[in-house]
Amino acid sequence: MIEVTAHPLTRKLPAAHSRKRERGVTWADFRDLCKLFLTLFFAAGVAHAQLPSASLNVPATLEAETATPAPGQTVTLAFRFKPKPGWHGYWENPGDAGFGMALDWKLPKGVTAGRPRYTVPEPLIISGLMNHVFEHEYAVLVDLTLDKNVAIGTPLPVKVRGDWLSCTNEICVPEGGELAIDLVAGEGAQMNRARFDPYRAALPVPLDRTAAYAIDGKSIEIAIPFPASAAASNVYFFPRTEKLFRYAARQSARRTGDWLIIRSEVETGFDGNLEGLLRFNDAQGLDIKAVPGAVPKGGDEVAVLGSTAASKNVQSTVNFGLILCFAVLGGLLLNLMPCVFPILGLKTLALAKSGGDERGARRDALAYSAGVIFSCVALGGAMLALRAAGEEVGWAFQLQEPVIVLLLLLLMVAVTANLAGLFEVGGIAAGDGLTRKSGLSGSFWTGILAAVVATPCTGPFMAAALGAALLLPMGQALLLFAGLGLGLALPFLAIAYVPALRRMLPKPGSWLNIFRKLMAVPMALTAAALLWLLWRLTGFDGFMIGLAAATIIALCLWGWGRNPKRGQNSGFVLAAILAVAVAATLILPSDARPKRAEPDALSNRPFTEAGLAKLREEGRRVFVYFTADWCVTCKVNEAAAIHREETKRAFEKAGVVTLKGDFTRRDPAISRFLTEHGRSGVPLYLYYPAGGEAQILPQVLTVGTLTSLPK
Repeated sequence: MIEVTAHPLTRKLPAAHSRKRERGVTWADFRDLCKLFLTLFFAAGVAHAQLPSASLNVPATLEAETATPAPGQTVTLAFRFKPKPGWHGYWENPGDAGFGMALDWKLPKGVTAGRPRYTVPEPLIISGLMNHVFEHEYAVLVDLTLDKNVAIGTPLPVKVRGDWLSCTNEICVPEGGELAIDLVAGEGAQMNRARFDPYRAALPVPLDRTAAYAIDGKSIEIAIPFPASAAASNVYFFPRTEKLFRYAARQSARRTGDWLIIRSEVETGFDGNLEGLLRFNDAQGLDIKAVPGAVPKGGDEVAVLGSTAASKNVQSTVNFGLILCFAVLGGLLLNLMPCVFPILGLKTLALAKSGGDERGARRDALAYSAGVIFSCVALGGAMLALRAAGEEVGWAFQLQEPVIVLLLLLLMVAVTANLAGLFEVGGIAAGDGLTRKSGLSGSFWTGILAAVVATPCTGPFMAAALGAALLLPMGQALLLFAGLGLGLALPFLAIAYVPALRRMLPKPGSWLNIFRKLMAVPMALTAAALLWLLWRLTGFDGFMIGLAAATIIALCLWGWGRNPKRGQNSGFVLAAILAVAVAATLILPSDARPKRAEPDALSNRPFTEAGLAKLREEGRRVFVYFTADWCVTCKVNEAAAIHREETKRAFEKAGVVTLKGDFTRRDPAISRFLTEHGRSGVPLYLYYPAGGEAQILPQVLTVGTLTSLPK
């Protein structure tokens, strides 16, 4: 026996409760992306090994009914799952969400594996999606058949890669590992029937008669042979045939004579054979096969498990529409961030410069908005794709990569030089030629730039929206990122489409050029912040490489701008700039030595889940905060509230221990912890009272918030 209880896979599902038919992603695709290789140890006789890691949320144990199966016969294996409280696994047809277990066998010659047989699941509605789940201990049985020519005494090492999904009502975690068991061809003795009989008793029983079904539009009725003398209550039909039923639709049931009729809804018409499982009474089950046919009319109503499912309906109190509003509002507030405001100011003044060209102003606003939305969707999609590929990343993940930071630094230097008047490029500056094609192109790329420089900032309302994006279907998740971009573009759209707002803008004049040059200052500060971040990521060597590359590019642009024949030399200058950027990225160190702990007002301890668990076991009060050097909101909160003497004195007096999670560099443990708390990035502030559960603090902290934490 091998017990897999120790290695949660290193990522959370980007859309934990995603509709498979909407995303078009097969389990095989997902498995190839997610595979992790676990080391197993085997012992003689019945195999047993434990993976040296933290416990899984739905741990699995592989058992065999006998270690000495007889040639020509079958031996039953049991994958026994025991979900932790609050977690659940999935049936073979998981419903609207999740996926069942996938097995990749490595069997010895002469041994074949049958189809997995599941026990009876239960329905669970989460955010309007129906899930077919197991919330308590369950087993999946598989029969191995030995060829009759296998010689007695032949070792039969059985290996299987198992992958499954474990979920709570808020998050999902793909889990699995390589399981193995050593069998030996024998006489089939030492049967472990006492342990396997309960597993078999929980399996559905095949119905010996064929059921019938009829579809009328979107409604389906299934007539199941069921003796009138047999009790039937709390019935529920789980379709094994996928992509047919509307899983979340309400089911009803009635009895007439020796028939039990289940009524539900389908997505599309269907005329083939239908397979499913009828659950009734106390988790008893019948395997059903139905063909098109007549369904009896009338009958008495039967209680459906839907009432139980409704009591377990843990839909979020915040529906998707409200979450989408949060995303738009969060994007709107990003315009107040110091790195984004200069770009918004420049685009607004571009409208002022355009005078009364209302049509051109609107076209320019749409081009800018398209760039912003495209950038946000692309960044969000990249984050979800990387997480689906097994990477532990969050929002602003690109700023954890030194090469990306270097390229952003060089881009900001170029933008700063342009704003300062060192060189001119149509459409990049203050919006010249709004009605020309080049102006629209410039506005589009300015929108992309605005979204990219906004990613270090996470403001109010954004956390809930971006955290929800990890749990929603891909389409809805990308819609949230589009909403974020729309919010970021809203001020410019409002000015372009509301004449009254545009009339409030100052009239064009020479002061516009002065203001443009003033806007070069905050952009230069943004470039300086990126250079500092590059130093934090790669050390002094990376800092010097970034500084040298930025200086060379600035000088190239300055020289180009002063050259009266710059139009003829543009190709050479651009090639030189590209060569400098490529050379800098190639020699840039990939990482620096581990950062030294820096002194601050609080005596921070580095965050680890084990350290947090130990402090909680000791009954200590704990404040945990997750930050990153590239997170503007984090740094503002630290300066304004966390790293203050008043906070230090209050924490020392109350005995509050502080744990700091630094997410500047990619850290899978922190990324998993953030996802478990519904966040896709930093900041996250948690407070654990003595003996209590985590309390999520606001994203905008004050000294008063931290000094008045409850006991």
